Amino acid sequence: MRGIYTPVTDIRRKVFTEVARMSYEGGEMADYAKDIRDLPYKIIPGEVGQLRSSIFLERAIVSERIRLAMGLSLRPLDESVPATENLEHSVVADKFYEPPLINVIKFACNQCPEKLIKVTAMCQGCLAHPCQEVCPKKAISFRNGKSHIDQDLCIKCGRCVSTCPYNAIVKVERPCAKACGMGAIHSDEYGRADIDYDKCVSCGMCLVNCPFGAIVDKGQIFQLIQAIKRGDRVIAIVAPAFINQFPGMTPSKLREAMKQLGFAGTAEVAVGADLCTIDEAHDFLEEVPEKHPFMGTSCCPAWSVMAKKNFPKFADCISMTMTPMVLTARLIKNSDPKARICFVGPCAAKKLEASRRTVRSEVDFVLTFEELMGMFEAKGVDFNSLPDDPNDNFDDASADGRGFAVSGGVAQAVVNAIKKIDPDREVKVVSAQGLAECKKMMQLAAAGKYNGYLLEGMACPGGCIAGAGTLADPGRSAMMLNKYKTQASMKSAVDTPYKDTLDRLKY
Repeated sequence: MRGIYTPVTDIRRKVFTEVARMSYEGGEMADYAKDIRDLPYKIIPGEVGQLRSSIFLERAIVSERIRLAMGLSLRPLDESVPATENLEHSVVADKFYEPPLINVIKFACNQCPEKLIKVTAMCQGCLAHPCQEVCPKKAISFRNGKSHIDQDLCIKCGRCVSTCPYNAIVKVERPCAKACGMGAIHSDEYGRADIDYDKCVSCGMCLVNCPFGAIVDKGQIFQLIQAIKRGDRVIAIVAPAFINQFPGMTPSKLREAMKQLGFAGTAEVAVGADLCTIDEAHDFLEEVPEKHPFMGTSCCPAWSVMAKKNFPKFADCISMTMTPMVLTARLIKNSDPKARICFVGPCAAKKLEASRRTVRSEVDFVLTFEELMGMFEAKGVDFNSLPDDPNDNFDDASADGRGFAVSGGVAQAVVNAIKKIDPDREVKVVSAQGLAECKKMMQLAAAGKYNGYLLEGMACPGGCIAGAGTLADPGRSAMMLNKYKTQASMKSAVDTPYKDTLDRLKY
């Protein structure tokens, strides 16, 4: 469903837009309380439900989405709790995420089966019956001339699925669970999706793969706008994956667009990616294989948390280098201590990273591109009418730094930096995208198959351009990013003018 504008996408966008508009235009607590009660009727107008069984159900789900977008928690299902519950804790200009970050709206869940091999009406009852022959558990028999699967015997291996000449046997799986590379989603006692937060790393892949829009992450749009209205000097640091996310937007228009939202300035996170590259290159040269058998990159927080959580014996093999988000924030605060930093990017897991106590002093807010689009729509920013001034283009990051946004880009940047620092050093690389593949990569590394290697993990298939907070088709975004890389004045991260600040930023 990525890159397709669906009814679920439409509702998400409307919620973000209305929450942003409410924060920009409101002023008194009573006004916000009224807006929260009224917004479900604005977003879902009329008397007849168009998307679900009841318009009341549609509005109830939107009401929970509004609360989560404001950083509030889901309401309990077994108590009478008003939509404005704890509102006073969100009408503030300073608020970090209260766990959990990723939430299941239970009454929006379709109670999908966890995993099921099913015979469809396309079964022809063929004479060869290969499905029956390949089944290792003899779970398939013929009834009334059609294949029948005994679910008690079936082990869901899928051999019958691939063998059927008519494609009459299908594997049905809960989409959110299928997308979760951590195996963190199961069914509760009522068959609804439930998240095991001991396993979850907040990558958000379940969020964008649920076709019923039942999984939602918390937001900070409301508090960010409150800070801007209060007069705080908020600087936006934007991930290079912004390319292709906003129709009509170009890099030379971005600063003006962000200024119209109230940001005091805008910087490119690829600057921090350059510094991250240099630091990881030095770490690799100094530590592999003398201190550690291999080194994993650090920039994707979901991958990093997964590797350390599932493979604790090899936690030290994951680079301790600060992420581009944190390095960019530190670089700005080093010269502007009173600035407040808002990271804008494609990633849900960055919200969790920013809420860590070690990062809180650097990054004050995190927005996804979807949430930023809500702000643009609330303020009526017209990208096509913005001045396209080539002199206002970003020009202080390398092509390699911008390449962090695609799978393989981080490792390539580090390899290029190592070649500049030590031309004789050979660097072997393996990369994985999607947490299931990242786990397999780590299993092989733990078994000694990747000794001496640089490992790159990306939680989202395709890399950051396919993150949970993106708006556009990842394939086209990758093409546009490659074009954006060619516009960089520097090729390699080691050419960054900020490299002399790295040691100071690390402490």
